[in-house]
Amino acid sequence: MHIDLSGRTALVTGSTQGIGYAIAVGLARAGARVAVNGRSTERVTAAVDRARVDSGSDDVIAAVGDLATEEGAAAVLEAVPSVDILVNNLGVFGSAAPLEIDDAEWRRYFEVNVLSAIRLIRAYLPAMTAQGWGRILNLASDSAVVIPAEMIHYGMTKTSLLAVSRGFAKEAAGTGVTVNSVIAGPTHTGGVEDFVRELVGDESPWDEAQREFMIKHRPQSLIQRLIEPEEIAHMVVYLASPYASATTGGALRVDGGYVDSILP
Repeated sequence: MHIDLSGRTALVTGSTQGIGYAIAVGLARAGARVAVNGRSTERVTAAVDRARVDSGSDDVIAAVGDLATEEGAAAVLEAVPSVDILVNNLGVFGSAAPLEIDDAEWRRYFEVNVLSAIRLIRAYLPAMTAQGWGRILNLASDSAVVIPAEMIHYGMTKTSLLAVSRGFAKEAAGTGVTVNSVIAGPTHTGGVEDFVRELVGDESPWDEAQREFMIKHRPQSLIQRLIEPEEIAHMVVYLASPYASATTGGALRVDGGYVDSILP
């Protein structure tokens, strides 16, 4: 399958590293003009330079701004006034004892993981519907369905994104714009490596630590390993393409079989 996104502009939030960076590179390889987003000018500039090399495309630009704030979102919208493809990947995660999560932390998780996506959908969707084409993709997680006891506040935000995706897909009905969420399973990123070490300890070699983490904390995984960010990116690039024109309002799984359900 040859996916050609030439002439399309994409914004990937939280894309200086990890899954977001892999998605940005994947979209750029498919021919899209891609905006890389992060809070730090230095980190975004470094990621843009790296993505141009990794994708073989010079059409990668910077969109600096903290999307958890109205001011940061305004800065990003000024840098990228319109997009054809919006990938809401920005998110924070971490473990915490459920009864020790205070109000401020609950708000922070919602504002970063959910409200940032809603802000951008409100901003970009009208022009997408007016032109009769667009793709909005919200990065959810297996934690949206299988809420981890140690990450209730994170799971709550990812469940919210499933609702946000379905609701805005209805708002865009019949316009040529599709809105979907992608349920990513346990994925191998730098942040997840730190999280794994936090749960199983720092002493073991990485392969042993990963195996212990999957057995003890994610035993439902059918592939019995962490997913690589590029594997998530493949699904996102497909959903951003014309080939996925009849897929909307869905929650597409790239979870390694983690969610023990036939649907979604």
